[in-house]
Amino acid sequence: MLDFDQAQTLLANAAGPLQRTEHVDLTQASGRVLAADLDATVDIPPADNSAMDGYALRLADWSLDARLPIQQRCYAGDVPEPLKPGHAIRLFTGSVIPEGADVVVMQEDATEADNLVQISREPKPGQHIRRRGEDTRAGSPLLPAGTLLHAAHVALLASQGLASIPVFAQLRVGILTTGDELVQPGQPRATEQIYNSNGPMLAAMVRGMSALPVHVLHARDTETDLLAAFKTLLADCDLVLSVGGVSVGERDLVKPALAALGGELSLWKVRMKPGKPVALAQIDGKPVVSLPGNPVSAYAVFATLVTPLMRRMQGRAEIFPPVSQLRLRTAQPRQDAREEFLRVQCRVADDGGSELTPYGHQGSGVISSLPWSTGLARLPADVLVHDQDQVAYYDLRHWLA
Repeated sequence: MLDFDQAQTLLANAAGPLQRTEHVDLTQASGRVLAADLDATVDIPPADNSAMDGYALRLADWSLDARLPIQQRCYAGDVPEPLKPGHAIRLFTGSVIPEGADVVVMQEDATEADNLVQISREPKPGQHIRRRGEDTRAGSPLLPAGTLLHAAHVALLASQGLASIPVFAQLRVGILTTGDELVQPGQPRATEQIYNSNGPMLAAMVRGMSALPVHVLHARDTETDLLAAFKTLLADCDLVLSVGGVSVGERDLVKPALAALGGELSLWKVRMKPGKPVALAQIDGKPVVSLPGNPVSAYAVFATLVTPLMRRMQGRAEIFPPVSQLRLRTAQPRQDAREEFLRVQCRVADDGGSELTPYGHQGSGVISSLPWSTGLARLPADVLVHDQDQVAYYDLRHWLA
């Protein structure tokens, strides 16, 4: 069996970024990956402007008893007149600072009557003025290629007047489930059968990674059906994920099917629990990753081993999300010959720190543990782990995004 870290590195480097790029409207950019470095095109703010509703004046004209004539009322979007000495201009948040003004006084510190304003507090030089270019300067780096775009990035790009941007094409993923015992949800089920949860689960996980589940197919446990399904997926997808049929049973036929298509296995079996039976093959330059059939095992393998590969293929700059070290709560010491990935909840402890509480039943078929869990706690192989020991924590908010 391959050690987990070796397997993760091998899978993460199984393919490079997609070469296909396209331009998308900025309103459709969230969840896409930027395909080129972008520089700022304009200064933000484009001119000195007021950070408050208030009055623009010269600091030299202020005194506690001075009553300054209001020269103009200037709203955001208006062009102000040059400020006359001994006068004030009424401004609003976002109004351009008039030529000659060097301070803005917020309206709470001012009293206006008969078109005159009196300032009750001494202003500080430059107060409440947002300077041109203090946010971004035209020509300065804005966002690097490989950025996974979210609403905050979209706001920044929109502030530059960009209507469309270059992004990598969305990763196209094919999903294949296997097993004669599986029935699609919504169909009649015999006692000896179970519903296929892996297909919908993986499709949802792929979408959560901002990729496209192009096909979600199911094949019976025959080499003919498997070959036909793999051919369809390889023709239409950049990455193929199969589930089940990769162990050593008589009807585990995924490996022979991959070999028949010219696939060479570069990985088989990982020293992790759950998730030992994992395979990686390359066919026509496309990676095929075979996951274990138990839903929890498939979930854990996808989260920890498949998502770095997907991020690389998407062109993202950050392939591996952060892994933190947190305290594990366990009633009894734990030890296993494989690295164990426990389904846990991250909770606030009595001392204000964070601690990890495992789900009560860690069986690889216990699907109810998945929506309960916030992440996976990684316990090292062949090490006795006690209550309150620090362990690695894979936060699924990051590892499945």
